[in-house]
Amino acid sequence: MGLASARSVALAGLDGHVVEIEAFTGGGLPRTVLVGLPDTALYESRDRCRAAVASAGFSWPDKLVTINLLPATLPKGGSHYDLGIVAAVLAADQAVPDRILDHTVLMGELGLDGRVRPVRGILPGIMAARMHGFDRAVVPMDQVHEARHVAGMRVTGVASIIDLARVMRGQPVLEPDPPTQEAVETPGLLDLGDVVGQAEAKWAIEVAAAGGHHLFLHGPPGVGKTMLAARLPGLLPDLTTTQALEVAAVRSLAGTLSSLELDVRPPYADPHHSASVPSLVGGGARVAKPGAISLAHRGVLFLDEAAEFPARVLEALRTPLEQGSILLGRTQQQVRYPARFQLVLAANPCPCGQAGQPGGQCQCAPMRVRQYRDRISGPILDRIDIHQQLQPLRRSLVHPLAGATESSAVVGARVAEARARQRARLSGLGWMTNAEVPGPALRSVLPLPQGLELLDEAVTRGSLSARGIDKCLRLAWTCADLIGKDVPTRTEVRLALALRRGEPGLREVA
Repeated sequence: MGLASARSVALAGLDGHVVEIEAFTGGGLPRTVLVGLPDTALYESRDRCRAAVASAGFSWPDKLVTINLLPATLPKGGSHYDLGIVAAVLAADQAVPDRILDHTVLMGELGLDGRVRPVRGILPGIMAARMHGFDRAVVPMDQVHEARHVAGMRVTGVASIIDLARVMRGQPVLEPDPPTQEAVETPGLLDLGDVVGQAEAKWAIEVAAAGGHHLFLHGPPGVGKTMLAARLPGLLPDLTTTQALEVAAVRSLAGTLSSLELDVRPPYADPHHSASVPSLVGGGARVAKPGAISLAHRGVLFLDEAAEFPARVLEALRTPLEQGSILLGRTQQQVRYPARFQLVLAANPCPCGQAGQPGGQCQCAPMRVRQYRDRISGPILDRIDIHQQLQPLRRSLVHPLAGATESSAVVGARVAEARARQRARLSGLGWMTNAEVPGPALRSVLPLPQGLELLDEAVTRGSLSARGIDKCLRLAWTCADLIGKDVPTRTEVRLALALRRGEPGLREVA
């Protein structure tokens, strides 16, 4: 009889719990019993691990093998426990020593030929293990560089069970040379200078980038709504190391993390208008996987043709827009994913796109125009900071003055300066952008701007909600940051109110 234990990690979203894998051999008829609330994929690991061990030249114990996953009340799923199960069983059978297992976590799926295959969630799993005090990890060889993003962890890659046995005996394992960075393709950022005209809309994009505000672009087809939204990520500053790790952890769970280095550029997601609620906010039958809003965490979520999205999909954004996260409930557990993104909506004024345009080209009935606009509900629109109406171009694209526009580098420099002012003002308060500052802090912690009577008049007329007051205060601070003012004045409040209500012409345009 023998007893040994190894450690792995159970993931619930980005939160991880260290799982102890106990293996006991001896007594009873030869068979393998797996207990501890395993799901189907994990329960099948009994046969998968037995075949993998035989293919690697080892022998599975010819006796009763009991494998217990602790804590027994925690639901466990996935195939990444295979490596820990084999390590515990081989150690219990005294085929290999167990001296490294007490301070090591193991994650990896086994093939029937004994090879160790990549799994999703390596990065958040290793991050959770480090938080629980572990300092060593054994992972699939193909995911060594992903796991080494976690500081303070000694990561060893194994390509097969033979490599695992060498590691448990204290012998070195040869790692292949990493692929060169030239082999990793990185898409280039789109330049704001490619957009002709639309000076007011470009400035709205700049304000949104500077303060992290949500944006609604509406206007006829072909005026540049999609082009402007796609260029917003190019104006945003690089992510911090902590933020880049958050983004990489979500991508690891989704199985889309591939770069050898941390990607410090903000992510960009643009799901099609046929997207379902689970694909947008996350979901799944037993395990809730991250959706588009989590893949856009710390970046931009663009919903083109927003009025074409099903109402249930748009309404599912209410809570994430306010809280910066999404809580998904399932029968056995609840999973929380981060979802602090900038939302950009783009929509036409009617099905044909010509409502309100000169020339009377719209063929839609007034009731149909209203129904089309009502597809984006008032509660969703109230959560959008900036409403920007785009108008058709006034000059031909070949006109000499039409090409005079600023590049993303020039605008991005102003955005970076505004973000630096926000960090200096909000340092120690736990926020980095104006959009993150909660309402009570806007009214009590930060100085109050001048010209608040403008907001009072808007509330009296019923054109501004209580949420809208906070939105305007945040926009006023961002406008002040862009022009270098320490405290917003009446001009910035008036400008913020115009941005909030979508009023044109309040800023001088070329």
